[in-house]
Amino acid sequence: MAEPKRIPSATQKGAADVAKKLQALGAKEAFAVLATNENGRPYTSLISFAITPDLKKVIFATPKNTRKFRNIASTKDVAVLIDNRSNKNRGFIETQAITVLGIAKPLRRGRPWLEYSGIFLKKHPELEEFINASTTALIVIDVTSCIHVGNFQTITVMEWDV
Repeated sequence: MAEPKRIPSATQKGAADVAKKLQALGAKEAFAVLATNENGRPYTSLISFAITPDLKKVIFATPKNTRKFRNIASTKDVAVLIDNRSNKNRGFIETQAITVLGIAKPLRRGRPWLEYSGIFLKKHPELEEFINASTTALIVIDVTSCIHVGNFQTITVMEWDV
C-alpha cells in the first residue's frame, strides 16, 4: 500500500502555468466564491461563472437587489476564488485554487452584453431565463492578477497587463 503524501508545514514557491490552470479550472468548475467589500468588511457569495477565451474576464450574473450588486456598485475591486476542492482527506494535496483579482462592472444591454451573456450561457444554459430577466445584472470582471495555490502550500503568481 502506497504511503500517503506528506502535507508540508511551510509555504514554498512553485512554478506553474497559471493561465493553463485557470483555463482548466474555469472549464471544469461551475461555481466560485466572489469576495466584495461591504463598508470595509469582506463579504462572500457563491456564484456561477464563466471565463472569456482570452482569460482576461470573468462573467457572472446576479439579481440587482443583492448585497453583492450593491457592494460592486460602491467598490469595484473584487476577488473570485475558483477551486476544485473535495471533502476527502486526499484533497489537501490534489486541490488547486486560483484567486482572481479584478475590477467588476455591470454591463448595460447592447453588443458587449450579448457577447458576454453568450459566453456565460454556453457554460450555463440552464440560467437563460435568469440572465435575461430585467431584475438581473450581468457583471464582467476585468482580471488584473491571479494567484495559484496547488499541491498544498505551493504558491505561484501570474500578473496580466490589461
